[in-house]
Amino acid sequence: MNRRQFHRFVTGSLASLNLGAMHAPASSQLVNKLAGQLRNGEFNWFPERSPNPGPMLIIVSIPDQLVHVYRNGIRIAASTCSTGKPGHSTPTGVFQILQKDKHHKSSTYSNAPMPNMNRLTWSGIALHAGQLPGYPASHGCVRLPLKFSEMLFGITKLGMTVVLADNTSQPASVVHPGMVLGDYARHEFLGVSTAIKKAQYSAGHTAEAKATSIVVSGKDRMMTVWEDDKIVATGGIAVSDSHRPLPESVHKLSAVDDGKAELRWSSMDYGKSDREDLARELRRIKSEPMVREEARKRLHHGTALVTTNESSTVAHRTSRDFVIIDGIY
Repeated sequence: MNRRQFHRFVTGSLASLNLGAMHAPASSQLVNKLAGQLRNGEFNWFPERSPNPGPMLIIVSIPDQLVHVYRNGIRIAASTCSTGKPGHSTPTGVFQILQKDKHHKSSTYSNAPMPNMNRLTWSGIALHAGQLPGYPASHGCVRLPLKFSEMLFGITKLGMTVVLADNTSQPASVVHPGMVLGDYARHEFLGVSTAIKKAQYSAGHTAEAKATSIVVSGKDRMMTVWEDDKIVATGGIAVSDSHRPLPESVHKLSAVDDGKAELRWSSMDYGKSDREDLARELRRIKSEPMVREEARKRLHHGTALVTTNESSTVAHRTSRDFVIIDGIY
């Protein structure tokens, strides 16, 4: 090997080493930092901020490449992540955890390991441990640091709501004076409160409670009530200021205030639009009494209420980049 060949060999080897370093997985490191200060591979974990059991919400901010975990409307953990690369973008929308598998392997990509998998769609989108190069690089899944994925897997449950958001929103506390998209008298609220407390009690003494999801479509002017992956009621809605679209938002029932006869929700918008006054926006919607009553009977802490301008019919439940809560994909 002459000097020129040796120089090319060394230069090429160094370039290969540098390229390999760029694509090497980030180390999984628990740190005491705020979410906005996390560097690639780092995560925080502060369950003591909200120690009591309660509704949980996972939010993935695709622009920030961050995952946020909320309990009772309080953020208890955050982590860096890697979402879908160009051509395999991660879909935005509101999902439920459909399946959990600690030792899952991909049936699509050469049996690749997907540790601590929380499935969001049957077509392959999931939260799981994987390489974090510092930018979107997956085939649509949300890759997490290994240790964080283990800790997250330990607290997630089937039916839990996961929001894949195309913005940087975080939940706000929203008080809605209506029972479920409608006005009600004081004696009617007592029925709501009793139903919620009954479900809360039963959750610790009976089989796993069914996940209740309420989807409101501005396009169809319809409200649909789901239990797990089954529709149990549908009915029409009326929307004031009908020329304005509904916000793309998700609300998790977090508390009941008996004294003020109010329901409290942990709410956020997940589209690219600016933050709305979500409490005011909810007041624009009035649902038919029948479907409202069916929703009332199934309310519990953690119930998800989704408003969207997409269609909620079976034929259009999934659009190009948005998935409404469902269990059939």
